[in-house]
Order: sequence, then structure tokens, then C-alpha cells
Amino acid sequence: MSNGVSTSTDKNIVDKSRSHRNKPVSRAVRQTRERLQSSHAPSGAFDRDVLARYVSAVLQGASITPLFVVIAAALGTYITENTQIFLWALLTLTAHAANVFLARRARKQEITAVSARSWRRALLLGQLMIGCCWAIFAMQDCSACDPASFVLYKGATLLIALSVTAMWNFMLTPSVLVTFAPVVIGLATKAAFSREILEISLTATFTTTVVFFSFISDRLFQSNLKILAYQSEKDDLIAELEVAKSMSDEARRRAEEANLAKSRFLASMSHELRTPLNAILGFSEVMSAEVMGPLNNPTYKEYADDIHRSGQHLLNLINEILDLSRIEAGKYELNEEAISLLDISEDCIGMVQLRARGKNISISQQFEPELPTVWADEKSMRQVVLNLLSNAVKFTPQGGEVHVKVGWTAGGGQYISIKDNGPGIPEEEIPVVLSAFGQGSIAIKSAEQGTGLGLPIVQAILSKHDGQFILKSKLREGTEVIAILPARRVLQTVPAVEEAPVVSRRRKSFA
Repeated sequence: MSNGVSTSTDKNIVDKSRSHRNKPVSRAVRQTRERLQSSHAPSGAFDRDVLARYVSAVLQGASITPLFVVIAAALGTYITENTQIFLWALLTLTAHAANVFLARRARKQEITAVSARSWRRALLLGQLMIGCCWAIFAMQDCSACDPASFVLYKGATLLIALSVTAMWNFMLTPSVLVTFAPVVIGLATKAAFSREILEISLTATFTTTVVFFSFISDRLFQSNLKILAYQSEKDDLIAELEVAKSMSDEARRRAEEANLAKSRFLASMSHELRTPLNAILGFSEVMSAEVMGPLNNPTYKEYADDIHRSGQHLLNLINEILDLSRIEAGKYELNEEAISLLDISEDCIGMVQLRARGKNISISQQFEPELPTVWADEKSMRQVVLNLLSNAVKFTPQGGEVHVKVGWTAGGGQYISIKDNGPGIPEEEIPVVLSAFGQGSIAIKSAEQGTGLGLPIVQAILSKHDGQFILKSKLREGTEVIAILPARRVLQTVPAVEEAPVVSRRRKSFA
């Protein structure tokens, strides 16, 4: 497997596998989302919201019932030619007004979790009062009317009343049954005493319709209950996300402050350490070269050589830490000029050639001829190539091979590719290797351990050049690293502009 990593900012030297730090937040969000998708709160948890929606529906449709009652009374008076039906209309309107008054009082007073049950019983009682009025209407009779026409009138009126009640009052269960149970009892009683087929048919039809509308109302109620549950879970999820975001922002702010303090500390300590270290390197080199005279004990000369090598290694480490701290602090400045990647690559190959020969490693090169210069920082690009070449030689086994290529990219830029046939890097360790101070398992087991800053510094330098860094590796097959500079940094040669011959005005005038 291969993995490409591109750089875009100076902060790309941090570990790219930090998602584990947000695991508690991700877990909380995932659990809330699962509750939102699978769980349903009991109806008692939303009594206040259910009653509030019922009260709002009653008040919005307060004018529908009186209008319908007046129309039904007028039509009944026309059919029966009896004005006593207006007494029923007056009674029904009174009950409806009482129910509306109760709903307005419930809206003005705050319904609490304790008072929700009391209000629910009171509102159901109001619906029962209206149901009793419709029961009185259902028991009306007209001896002077056509029985079929009067039964049709009563049936149509009751069915419309049932539809309106089910449409507006489904949030108060079981308001449909409470309202029209007296009507069913009244129709059944009247049909039992009269034994007329029309009354029996009306009773059966209306009873079936009441059961059907009760079922529909219950389904609507359950659907609205789920909507309320979803809204509640959504609010909880948003609240948790806001808390997680605030915690993440605070943690990021603290991390940035700590990172800045760390960079300043490293820069200060690196400068403080380099002063005595230069003295150690100088004196150890003088002792090793026996400038002041021969050392009588040869062991002292070996010790002086060890001191010099260890000091040189420590100085390289301090320089890398200093570069890292400058990059993180945003103070790494580029001294750009026209440079040749071919020349830099040849110089760096020459610098690591001696070390490669010591391990019997062959370095082959494939350079694109006549590459134009690029606009970049020579010191930085030399450090990039040298770091990549040193890593390739370091992790390539005895008798291995390192292949260096320099050429054009498909987009018109230039690239440097360094490929080895070493042990490779496991795919899961690539983000670790690319992080600051990160080392893979192979590097840890190797006798030549580094600081873990080489590749992060390479990424940051290429990022400062608006370039790209790609790492491809297969376990037990080798590793290839590619440093890319964009096309806009390539300095193309521009042909000279031929000037047209100029004829002087004097000669033109003489002509």
C-alpha cells in the first residue's frame, strides 16, 4: 500500500493521527445519535408539550364548532319545522364556550409536570360535556318527517362532528372516545327501543366510524409523540455538540499556547546549549589531532574522538530542534534565489557516498537533462535532499540500492525522488513517521536511531515553498519519498525579443 501526504501549512509537522484525542466527544455524539434513531420516550415525558399543542389546536379552531352547530340547527329546523332544535344548539354552544374558556385558562397558566394530569382530566371533562350535547342531538326524533331523510340528516351531522373533533383533538387521547361514547350509547339505546332498521344501521355505521377515527387519532398522536421525542433528542445533541465544541476550542487554545511556550523554550535552550558545545567540539578536536602535543596514553585519543563524535551528534540534534522551533513559531525565513536541483542532488549524493560505500550500498541516479533553475532557498533544499538521502542510506541494508531521480512533474514542476529497497514502513505507522519526534518500529529496532525530526522538517520546508511531499512505502519492499516544487517556481528561459530596424526621420525625409 502507498500513502501520499501533502503539506499546506507550517503546522503540518504535527501528528496527523490525532483523532483519538476526540474519542470521548465522538462517543457522546454517536450515543446521542443512536438514541435519536432508535429510542422513543414514554408519553408521560411530553405531557406538557402534548397539552400545549392540544390547547393551541382548540383555540385555533374555536370558531369552527359554533359555525357548524348553527348550520346544523338551521338545517334541522328546515327539515323538522320545529324550532326546539335551537335549544340543543344553545346548550352545545354553551358547552363549547366552557371548553374554550378552559383552554384559554390553561394557556395563560403555566402547565407544570405536576399539574399536567389535572389539566388533562379537566380538558377531557370538557370534551365529555360536548359529547353529551351530541348525544342529545342523536336521540332527537321527528314523527312528522320522512324517517329516512331525518336519519340521513342526523348521520351526516354526527359524522361531520366526529371528523372535526378527530382532526382538532387528536393530541388529547382519548378525546374521540370520550366525546362520542355518549353518542354511541344514545344511538344504541334508541335503536334498541325502536328496532327500526334505519336506526340500527345508523348505530352500527357510526360506532364503526368512531372506532376507526379513534385508531387514526391514536396513530396521529403516536406520530406527533415521536416528533416531540426527535426534537428533544435533537436539542440534546445540539447542546452536547456545543459543549464539545467549546471544550475543543478551549483545549486547542491551551495546546497552541503550550506549543508556543515549548517552541520558545526549545529555541532559548538550543542557543544556550550550542555555546558550551562549540567549546567542547573545539577542544576535543584539538586533543584528537594532538595539536598541543602527543597524548602519551592512546586511550585518551580514543576518548577525545568519542567526545568529538558525540558532540557533533548532539550539535546536529540541537540544530534540528532549533529549525523545528523556528518553523513552529513561524520565524523560518527563506533566502530565495535561482538554484539547480541537479547540482544540489549531485552535491548531496557526494556527501553521503562515503557512508553508503561503508555499507556497500550503490547509489544510482537518473537526472532529466537540462533542467532549468528554480526559485528556492538553496540551504533549505539542500537540507531536504540530504535528510532524505541520509534516511535512505540509514535504513537500507548491506548491499542494498538507492535510486535518485530528478525530473519534470506532470504539472510542469520539478521533483526529486529517492527510492530504496530497505525494509519499508507499515501502513499504520506512516502518520507516526511523519509526525514530530515520531519513529516507526523499524527505526526503533535499528542501531542507527535518529531524532524523528527529519521528515517533519522536510514537510515544513516544502510547505514554505508551496511544494508537496509524498511518501510511498511497502513493507519488505522499500520506500520512496518525493519532494515536489510547483511549476510557478520553475524559471523558464525567455528568448530575446528581436528589435525591428529603426529608420531615422532624417533619412526618411531625404528619401
